[in-house]
Amino acid sequence: MEPEFIRVSGAREHNLKGISVEVPKKQLVVFTGPSGSGKSSMAIDTIYAEGRRRFVESLSAYARQFLGQKEKPRYDKISGLSPSIAVEQKAASVNPRSTVGTITEIHDYLRVLYARVGTQFCHECGEAVEAQTAQQIVKRIESLPEGTKAIVLAPRIVNRKGEFRDELALLRKQGLARVRLNGEIQSLDSMAKLDKRKKNTLEAVIDRLVIRAGQTARVTDSVETALRLGEGRLTLLLPADESERIFSERLACEPCGISFPDLTPQSFSYNSPQGLCPECNGLGHTLDMDPSLVVPDPTKSIVEGAVTSWPKDSLAEGRGWTACVVRSLADLLEFELETPWQDLPADVRDKILHGLPRGQKLRVRWRRGRVFNTRWEGVLPQMKRRLLETRSEERQQYYAQFHSYRACNGCGGGRLRPESMAVKVRDRDIHSVCDVSVAETAAFVDELREGLVDQEQQIASELLKEIRARLKFLEDVGLDYLSLSRPGPSLSGGESQRIQLASQIGSELSGVVYVLDEPSIGLHSRDANKLVSTLEHLRDKGNTIVVVEHDRDTIERADWVIDFGPGAGRHGGEVTAAGTPDALAKDPNSLTGLYLCGKETIEVPAARRAPAEEHEIVVYGAAANNLKGIDVTFPLGLLTCVTGVSGAGKSSLVNQILLPGLERHLHKKATQVGEHRSIEGYERIDKVIAIDQQPIGRTPRSNPATYVKLFDLIRDFYANLPESKVYGFKKGRFSFNVKGGRCEGCQGSGVKQIEMHFLADVFVTCQDCEGKRFNDATLRVTYQGNSIADVLNMSVSEAIELFANHPKILRFLQTLEDVGLGYVALGQPSPTLSGGEAQRVKLARELGKRSTGRTLYVLDEPSTGLHFDDIKKLLAVLDRLVDAGNTVLVIEHNLDIVKTADHVIDIGPEGGSGGGELIATGTPEEVAACEASHTGRFLLPLLEDAAERGEVVDPEAAREIAVKLPVGRGELRRAMAERRAELKAERKAKEKAAKAAKKKTKKKKTAAKKKTTAKKKTAAKKKTTAKKKTAKKTAKKKTANKTTKAAKKKSGKKKTAKK
Repeated sequence: MEPEFIRVSGAREHNLKGISVEVPKKQLVVFTGPSGSGKSSMAIDTIYAEGRRRFVESLSAYARQFLGQKEKPRYDKISGLSPSIAVEQKAASVNPRSTVGTITEIHDYLRVLYARVGTQFCHECGEAVEAQTAQQIVKRIESLPEGTKAIVLAPRIVNRKGEFRDELALLRKQGLARVRLNGEIQSLDSMAKLDKRKKNTLEAVIDRLVIRAGQTARVTDSVETALRLGEGRLTLLLPADESERIFSERLACEPCGISFPDLTPQSFSYNSPQGLCPECNGLGHTLDMDPSLVVPDPTKSIVEGAVTSWPKDSLAEGRGWTACVVRSLADLLEFELETPWQDLPADVRDKILHGLPRGQKLRVRWRRGRVFNTRWEGVLPQMKRRLLETRSEERQQYYAQFHSYRACNGCGGGRLRPESMAVKVRDRDIHSVCDVSVAETAAFVDELREGLVDQEQQIASELLKEIRARLKFLEDVGLDYLSLSRPGPSLSGGESQRIQLASQIGSELSGVVYVLDEPSIGLHSRDANKLVSTLEHLRDKGNTIVVVEHDRDTIERADWVIDFGPGAGRHGGEVTAAGTPDALAKDPNSLTGLYLCGKETIEVPAARRAPAEEHEIVVYGAAANNLKGIDVTFPLGLLTCVTGVSGAGKSSLVNQILLPGLERHLHKKATQVGEHRSIEGYERIDKVIAIDQQPIGRTPRSNPATYVKLFDLIRDFYANLPESKVYGFKKGRFSFNVKGGRCEGCQGSGVKQIEMHFLADVFVTCQDCEGKRFNDATLRVTYQGNSIADVLNMSVSEAIELFANHPKILRFLQTLEDVGLGYVALGQPSPTLSGGEAQRVKLARELGKRSTGRTLYVLDEPSTGLHFDDIKKLLAVLDRLVDAGNTVLVIEHNLDIVKTADHVIDIGPEGGSGGGELIATGTPEEVAACEASHTGRFLLPLLEDAAERGEVVDPEAAREIAVKLPVGRGELRRAMAERRAELKAERKAKEKAAKAAKKKTKKKKTAAKKKTTAKKKTAAKKKTTAKKKTAKKTAKKKTANKTTKAAKKKSGKKKTAKK
């Protein structure tokens, strides 16, 4: 009988404290808890790792060498475990050739579909091309009207130079008497010698026919002879109207003289030589000089430095060769150097950038009256040439910054050769089907299934069924806005994970343990239900679903929840509660349960910051990707959230237009900016800082301490200790990257890698330094008994205690603690940090810097990987930045962050082509009052709950005001402020009444207590008095008894004496 639970005993991986858990099988189980509490250590590093290891070990040694093995997790016993599959947040592929279509294998099915039912068109003339057999050609000829005269020709030479003596001799040998030379029929015997310098077209005359019944054999013989001599091609000349009809056994366009290969699935693969575009090698883009990077600010004139590669100072002063060339260009093309670039005629700009026409010379006046006639190649070709010619790495980096990827001219971004792009199914080529959203592709497939004819239906029905099923899986996990042509490396971690999940659903496996790490990342609340339904679908197939998750909706719909904690790092690693979501909400030991039941909340601020007048940055005409030319205002000095469903255009607006645009203006970076008209107001800030979730380092030598520049301070500190000065140690002695202080046995890494071939590579602790990275001499220097190695192994919280009296070091440590990373070890290798942890390390680095108060911070989903309690800490940090006068702009789906924002910008209404519009903007209350906003719909219940607690204005009242005054935002704000003041007054009155009642109750209790105390004292006094009296009586009796005994004894002695 199959066990009902996966039982794990004594799990000790990472910070797990030898814990035991029972995971119900064939259930949706959520692991939750604060960041760093041990959820992933149990789910990914223990359950998944052991399930995969056991499966791999069951294979042959030959198979194991290709799969790669992981070390055995540390535990005492695991039972009831099935083969496991992890669906992690890592990118599905870093290969630029990988796309959503190839990852999900939908593109493979589409390739087969187009190869089997596609129609080949000529990419030159656009006419349909089809292959015919000899029998089909005979039938076409016999279908001509009876009595029609026709001449059957076999093409031999087409538009080629030469005398072709051998070719003519061969035709005579075949018994042919006539040919058609350049459109004129001639006798072979009387034909003049061909001019070898001219191009000629030569066709052999095979037969002259008059169409009538009963001559099928003759027509067939003539056709077969013509096809044999014409290498599969035949021309039928109709003298009556001097028209021609071309037939071919192959796929060929005879008018254009283009032959096409037979269609195979490889013809539509951009990873195959048969299908890929020869110009871009199947990548869809080429790397070239970008005019928008070379001329970043078109409002400037050439003298003011519009063309970045031209030295501005020498142009202004008119000295140097470049200045002479530019002035000569101005004279030739008749333009003024002081004219703004955008006001120059288009043809002038084109000649400056791309060069003068071939043959046209430029007269350059040089020193001492010398004149040079030279060719002007253009700014862009000149820069490209210099990049290829230079051997200086510095110059290569300089020119490379003006490069950008542009759509390939050969395929237009379709990745395929022209012949493959010209194959169509229902007037659509394969690229046009893949380059639209999944939802649009699904609609095309549905139309195709209904419109296929009999033969096509038999060929394509199963293919279309499989394609439609896989598209539905993508829709179910909330990815209907993606296109199948979207490159794999451009996907976010959450998108990659959900694509892998969709692929797993299509595999139809059962009895498997699926382990997912936060699948709701990047998902709007509207799509969260779809995702959970997908997980339930996987569960219903007989699989066990283990999800590491913080999303409230997922937790509440789980069958079983295991809460880890109570804290993070060394304070975590335990199971604080386990049970159904309802049971968890009632468990006082569960931190997650406290948030689920409402005892703990992330409160809405008592008052939102108001934007200052004209203190804003405005993007006009944003049209990158799916954005529809919108104008968006970003108020400064506030915490602003950009929201919207997945694929609505949030990242296009912020990461592709606003951020690079500001970097170009403020930091003079040569960055590519998405399509827009202009950006105004950038002069109101000093700098812009993007804090994303990219890794902070790619080598194990990088760690949080080195990234935030803390380790430099610690090394300085150790170098200034008395012991270091005695030994003559400098700062470099305490680095594990350079010789001197590091252990040379492991070169400062602390471990050695042992290659095991058929088994997983083993990392063993270095025996020389015992994993401490430094040599013994360096480790002799200690502070309060801690060496430099001990400090690297400390968590941030432990280091704060150690360096409590050292303000410089403490400032950096405190910022790491403030962003919720107190559990992270200072020397933890950067590649082991999650995306959310990496982002918070970057945030800590910025917090450690001196703020100018005029900085714009841009964060992309900072709530990733954060528990409710961690989000509360993060918001406190963001508020610190804003309170210092800075602006924080957040792309976010988490409603707990959105509801606390000062300003919300909602993009939508849908994803992909259905998005790209500005739906609502204003305070969270104003967005909640917008009927068209999906974000507002889910934000409304949270604000209603907050209103009941008296935290914010009642959103229903806001909705009513907004309906009455759809434009009057100022009046809406005033109404909200009044309502908030009313609620505040009501709350104060309630608090006052509660205090008075409490005081009265306290007086009563005090009086009752005094009365009770007096009674107790009186009773105790009486009891004591009675005891004393009783004691006196007892003492008297004892004395009397003693006296009587003594008298009797004395009397007895007297009697004895008498005797």
